[in-house]
Amino acid sequence: MELITSRRNPLCLHIKKLGTSRSYREDCGEFLCDGLKLLEEAIKCEAEITTVITTSRISFSLPVETRLFNAERALIDSISPLTNAQDALFICKIPETGECVKWDDFHSGAHILLDGVQDPGNVGTIIRTANAFGVKSVILTGTCADLYNPKTIRAAMGATFRQKICRLDYADLERLKDNGARFIGAALGETSSEISKVSLEDSIVAIGNEGAGLSEQVLSLCGSRVMIPISRDCESLNAAVAAAIIMWSASGQKISR
Repeated sequence: MELITSRRNPLCLHIKKLGTSRSYREDCGEFLCDGLKLLEEAIKCEAEITTVITTSRISFSLPVETRLFNAERALIDSISPLTNAQDALFICKIPETGECVKWDDFHSGAHILLDGVQDPGNVGTIIRTANAFGVKSVILTGTCADLYNPKTIRAAMGATFRQKICRLDYADLERLKDNGARFIGAALGETSSEISKVSLEDSIVAIGNEGAGLSEQVLSLCGSRVMIPISRDCESLNAAVAAAIIMWSASGQKISR
């Protein structure tokens, strides 16, 4: 195991950029994760892990192709993009997503569509919750936070490696609609029904941006709208909380697992 001592080491510079730049992650085809627990989960899920840098010994086996480096705590703290950096940082390859989009998959079970949800913590929490409730897929569209932002990865707590996640553009969504997929929008309005009165089975439920809600493009796809009854004194719910309530409701309707 090689010891790294300089913040100017090429690997440290690479990690720093992976943690801060979406375009750099996309160009490299890699993303950054932190923590030994998450590393163990990534191994279990057969993620392609290229590099690990850690302050401590690892009590489990790494894939044979994974490079392992050791560093002092201060160096880890300096290159980690997250506050309260953990004992290990590791780099994974961004998986190919070509096989993710099988159009027939969206005609059964419950799916969550995130339309411009921009907070990485919200996106990661929704992915984690979707995995807990057996939602078939999480679909990202519009200006959603980067799936591979380190804050998204941390909030997802390993679900990034377990949950089916797709990024689709509006043309893809229109194609789904034309092929019979059922869209439901989570949005207030005169025609909105209480969520408990609407079946969410075999549907794609859309959650909108934290401030603006659902875009007109996505709303136009929705054959119906649902709302979560809340106190008149409360203006709205956090996007991740609203999504969790919707997924919990769907889980009581025998969603596909």
